[in-house]
Amino acid sequence: MRIIAGLIAFVQNVERLAAFIADKVRRKLGKHTNAAVRLAHYILIIAGNVSPLLFYFTGTPLWLQIIFLTIYLIYIVIYSFYPSLRKYPTFRLRMLGDGSEHILAFFVTGIASLIIGGITLWAVLVGAIPPEPAIAAGIVLYLAELVIFWNGIIRVYFTSVSLGIKYRAWGIAMGMITPANLVVLSLIYRKVHRECDFETEKALLDQSRRDDQLCRTKYPVLLVHGVFFRDSRLLNYWGRIPAELEANGAQIFYGEQQSAASIENSAKELAERIETLVQKTGCEKVNIIAHSKGGLDARYAISKLGSDKYTASLTTINTPHHGCLFAEYLLNNAPDNFVKTVESIYNTAFKRLGDPEPDFIAAVKDLTNSRCEQFNEEVPDMPGILYQSVGSHARCSKSGRFPLNLSYPLVKKYDGDNDGLVALTSAPWGESFTVLHPEGKRGITHADVIDLNRENIPGFDVREFYVQLVNGLKKRGL
Repeated sequence: MRIIAGLIAFVQNVERLAAFIADKVRRKLGKHTNAAVRLAHYILIIAGNVSPLLFYFTGTPLWLQIIFLTIYLIYIVIYSFYPSLRKYPTFRLRMLGDGSEHILAFFVTGIASLIIGGITLWAVLVGAIPPEPAIAAGIVLYLAELVIFWNGIIRVYFTSVSLGIKYRAWGIAMGMITPANLVVLSLIYRKVHRECDFETEKALLDQSRRDDQLCRTKYPVLLVHGVFFRDSRLLNYWGRIPAELEANGAQIFYGEQQSAASIENSAKELAERIETLVQKTGCEKVNIIAHSKGGLDARYAISKLGSDKYTASLTTINTPHHGCLFAEYLLNNAPDNFVKTVESIYNTAFKRLGDPEPDFIAAVKDLTNSRCEQFNEEVPDMPGILYQSVGSHARCSKSGRFPLNLSYPLVKKYDGDNDGLVALTSAPWGESFTVLHPEGKRGITHADVIDLNRENIPGFDVREFYVQLVNGLKKRGL
């Protein structure tokens, strides 16, 4: 125990010393601190990597070489923990930022050292220098860069959100294939560097307005998922949105209905969930934010199942209020055997995942254009409840990630501008309709509006959008 306590005390003292030195340097160099520290590190690493060559040319005694290499080893260890003096608002961002610094250092110092190594190899081949110092320099270079590389890649693999499975898989697959590994590593660096800068700004923004409690609404927020998904704590359907809302004062609950069923059956589950929630928490009412088919489920629960007395507002996100012509086309034209096979596979899989009675076909039929028009006649809005809606659209079939982007061309043909699944003309409902117009070539897809893929989309901060959306409910006294 004494040893552990001693190690903890040592680490704490090192942290204090590092913070003291960092503050001193920042006061001296100001905004140039990061660049100056980075440059100093690169010079020291390159000098350490080629030090056996310097020893040879300067005739340094062996005992002095050992001392220098020992100091260089200690420096590499320290650099592994403190690659920069930049301050980060959270531990995760510190790990992510330090990891990106290590990757950049690996590129810069590794390339510079390899250039020097190439010149040294030529000198050995022509007999200008003996092979021993060149071999020693190669060993030092390899070991130092190995430490720097793995420090970087492990940190970003374990802390990055935006990398996703694809970039991690490419990094592993191309790890031993040069120069493909360097290309993939540069893409990884660019992605995590942007993520770190973006997330740091967001964290600092949230810290600066924490006391404002922008999302502390009178009634809690109930997030209702769409079709073919379920609420899960391990893989949140709403991505990083709930945590952002809670950081700004919101109280969040989830609909927890099963993944696929008719609107009527999903609404029954939702109505029971709302009543139970109100009774257990005493919150009186909820503000519902529902995505995709969840918006139709919520409308039915409010209008037909008595949830109106427990609902303050309903905000629908990319909900097909007026149906999907392409869904109708698929149901009318797809071979019966194919439809039955898909239905059987889906229902069997989701029963095993916990759905009591999943019904793939019923869910899809309720999203057709003809069914939704009938639904709108039979399910009126209830007085005293705020109804509002949001819609978005993509630019092309390459917008967003597989597989929700694949249906874009088909929806475009039958329904016009769409988010990959729902047409923009189908999403309006209630007293106001907000259109999220895409910037650039990407657009905002059906998955983007709920942060399903945890992407930082240029020109659209999905988490901030929801903060302002819920803040709007707060301003209205809801």
